[in-house]
Amino acid sequence: METRQFPHQTLVFKSAVISRLLLLTLIVLWRTLLNPYDTSASLNPDDCLIDDSRWRHRHHHHRSSNNSIGSKIESSIVWDSVFFVRIVQCGYEYEQTYAFLPLLPACISFLSRTVFAPFVAVIGYRAVLGLCGYVVSNVAFLFAAVYFYRLAVVILKDPEAAFRASILFCFNPASIFYSSIYSESLYALFSVGGLYYLMSGSKNIAVICLALSGCARSNGVLNAGYFCFQTMHRAYDALFRKKRGYLAILVLIDGALRCICIFIPFIAFQVYGYRNLCLGRSPDEMRPWCKARVPLLYNFIQSHYWQVGFLRYFQFKQLPNFLLASPILSLALCSIIHYAKSQPKLFFSLGFQESNEGQDFTPVLSSSGIDPKSSSKKKGNENLRQRKPIYKGGNPVELSVENGSPVNSGYLSTSVLPFILHLGFMTATAFFVMHVQVSTRFLSASPPLYWFASHLMISPGTGKRWGYLIWAYCAAYILLGSLLFSNFYPFT
Repeated sequence: METRQFPHQTLVFKSAVISRLLLLTLIVLWRTLLNPYDTSASLNPDDCLIDDSRWRHRHHHHRSSNNSIGSKIESSIVWDSVFFVRIVQCGYEYEQTYAFLPLLPACISFLSRTVFAPFVAVIGYRAVLGLCGYVVSNVAFLFAAVYFYRLAVVILKDPEAAFRASILFCFNPASIFYSSIYSESLYALFSVGGLYYLMSGSKNIAVICLALSGCARSNGVLNAGYFCFQTMHRAYDALFRKKRGYLAILVLIDGALRCICIFIPFIAFQVYGYRNLCLGRSPDEMRPWCKARVPLLYNFIQSHYWQVGFLRYFQFKQLPNFLLASPILSLALCSIIHYAKSQPKLFFSLGFQESNEGQDFTPVLSSSGIDPKSSSKKKGNENLRQRKPIYKGGNPVELSVENGSPVNSGYLSTSVLPFILHLGFMTATAFFVMHVQVSTRFLSASPPLYWFASHLMISPGTGKRWGYLIWAYCAAYILLGSLLFSNFYPFT
C-alpha cells in the first residue's frame, strides 16, 4: 500500500480504522450507560404508504426483530438515519424525504439484498438495513481518508504536512456522523477522491466521482466549481498567452460539458421528484413548488420544512447553536484570512495577477494537473538545479538558486487557492443560510481546514499551543457528539 510518493499511506489507513473503532465503541458505551432522550427510534410502521409493486414484496420484512442484537441495532437508528432506512424500505413516501439523496439508500439496499441478505432471518430486515448503513459509512470513510492523504500530498507537496492533516481528518470533530448512517462518508469519499483524480489529470474519473458526490449530498454539485476554476485559467492562458481563440473556445466547451455532467445526477433526482409528486395531479392538488417557473423540490423542502433561508436562523434563541458551530466557523474564517493576507494579489485576483513573490500564477488547475506517475521524473529534473530550503512564516518554501523564483509548496501555495475559494463559499452558506449548528459536519470534508490546522501546528513559537487547542477541540466534539447523537439528543 505504501509508495515513495505516499510514504504514510498505510499509517493513515490504520489511523482511520482506529478512529472508526473508537467511535463505534463510544456509541455502544454511551448507549449502554445512558437511556436515550427519545425512545421512538425503534418504532416502524408495518406498511408503506406507496402502493407500488416495487415495495410490496418487502412488507413482510418490516416488522422489528425480537432478537436482542437486532433490537439494539434498530434502536441506534436515530435522527436522519431513520429517513435513510425508511427510504430503503418504502421508497420516497413523503415530500420531505426527497431532501435525502439516493446514493446512501441505494448502497444500503444493494448490500441488504446481497452480502447481508442471510442475516435478515436472524436479526430482522430493518436491523440488517441499519447494519448495512453502518458498514457503508465506515468503510467509505476508510477510503476517504486515504484519498484525503493522497490529495494533500499532491497539493501541499509535503508528505509530513499531508500526514498531519490526514490524522486530523481521521479524528475530525464531526466524526460521529462518519460512523453513523449518514451520507457524510460517501460524500467525502467521492468528493475528495474526485478532487484527487482531477489534480492527477484523470478528468473523466474525476467527473464521475464528483457527480456521485452530488448523489450523496446536495453540496456535491458545488464541486463543479473546481472545473470552472480550471476552465477559466486554461481559457485565459489559451486566449491571452498563446493567442489562440479557437483553443479557448474548445476549453470553455469542454469545461461546460464536464460541469453539466456533475450536475446531471442531482437534476435527475429533482425531475424524479417532480414526476412523482406533480405529474398527473390537478392544479388544486399540486404543491406550490410544482407551479413555479423552475420547480426545485430540494429548495422548497429546505425552506418549507426546515426554515432554511438567508438570515432566517438569526434569532436570539439560536445563540447556543451559533456557539456550538463557532469553533469550525472560526477555523474556516482564519484559514481564509490567513491565506488572503499572505497571498493578497493571488487571492483577490483569483490567480490572474502575479503573486506577492513576483511569480506568474500557473496553478495546478490551469494545466492537466499533477500526474503522480510522472511526478518522480519531474522531481528528478528539478533536482538538476541546486535548491536551498528557506522558511517563510513557518511555511517551507524552496528558492531556486538559478532564477530565485519560489516553488509552490505548503499551505500558502498557489495550488491551494481554489480550495480556499470553495471553503469561503461553503462557510458563508453555512453561516448566513443554513441551520448554523450543521456547520461542523457541513464543513468537515473541506481539505483546507485540516491543511491550515496542520500549518498552525508547526508555526514557530505557537505551534505547540495550537496543537493542544486543535486536538482538544477534536477530542471534545468526538466525546460530546458520540454521547449526545447516539442517545437522540441534539448535536449539530
